[in-house]
Amino acid sequence: MRLALLGVGQAGGKVTDAFLEYADRTDSDIVVDALAVNTAKADLLGLERVPVSKRLLIGTDRVKGHGVGADNELGAEIAADDSDVVMDAVAGMPTHEIDAFMLVAGLGGGTGSGVAPYLAKELRRRYEEPVYGLGLLPGKDEGGIYTLNAARSFQTFVREVDNLVVYDNDTMASGADSLASGFAKANEELARRFGVLFAAGETDGTAVPEQVVDASEIINTLGCGGVSTFGYASSPIERKRGLFGGKGRADVSDATPRILALVRQATLGRLTLPCEITSAERALVVVAGPPEMLSRSGVEKARTWLEEATGTMEVRGGDFPVPDADEVAAAVLLSGVSDIPRVKELQAVAIETQQSMRELSETADDRLSDLLWSGDGDLKPLF
Repeated sequence: MRLALLGVGQAGGKVTDAFLEYADRTDSDIVVDALAVNTAKADLLGLERVPVSKRLLIGTDRVKGHGVGADNELGAEIAADDSDVVMDAVAGMPTHEIDAFMLVAGLGGGTGSGVAPYLAKELRRRYEEPVYGLGLLPGKDEGGIYTLNAARSFQTFVREVDNLVVYDNDTMASGADSLASGFAKANEELARRFGVLFAAGETDGTAVPEQVVDASEIINTLGCGGVSTFGYASSPIERKRGLFGGKGRADVSDATPRILALVRQATLGRLTLPCEITSAERALVVVAGPPEMLSRSGVEKARTWLEEATGTMEVRGGDFPVPDADEVAAAVLLSGVSDIPRVKELQAVAIETQQSMRELSETADDRLSDLLWSGDGDLKPLF
């Protein structure tokens, strides 16, 4: 599947950088072109893979390149004012070569959560290709304002895209990592997971899949709209030593049970957004690895298990042979999920935060008057 990526805001730009790094490292064609859009100049300067000519600074008339300060209403206003700048840049992309657009944005800040939904609306109005979103939820400990931003952005974003794949930062959080290294690792892992899914169907002719998963399979899986989540699991392969110390063949005796175990782990383990899997409308499974480890029986049994586990008959699947790979990996996409405890929790905290902010705002004048009251004296202002 060939994508045009638009990384919006700081988090969106960093994830787009990670996708480009993955594509370069694996010699994959999944990213046809990419843009980074931001209201903060410093965030654009911090990118490494997005070409400088593809970094767009918007809202300079309003915020002078300093960002919107977690104000996503201001971000949405800037998107409306400067959308033509972004759309002109999109028009310069080879859009005739892509299968879909994907907007990547953190939903807790101001730029990503405010700008991305508006750009999605404009892309769907101007182009026939599907427009997907990849939204990153803030951690539970990041504060009420970020939770409120995420809740408001989520309900807007999901309505403006053809499907919104959601990633909860808490699913990949590790207490052993610093903040910067933790986000970097999460971005790298996110790109690797999606790389397996989107690169399926690519072949150089040396290894042809038995059951092809191409762009149309992914588009059909995401075609039900709504919210999607993504699971991934992998296991290393032990090979016998080959002649002259080269790579030997792997033991294929456990190929079928290995595939089934990995698909179960990907589905029931750490999804990008934990949910009740029986609420999924559609599903897709891709198994990647050395051709000799991709048992047709294993893929079929995994797909049958996924049908039974989710309760949906719309389960697509196939294999993605990667010669000389050192692991077997399973990627599972659950589309149209609706029973998502994390979203309900997010909304509850956001409503509470919104109410608290409203109450503080309503009493602000009274509290200032109390502060300035000088008792029985009569202090006069300077002017």
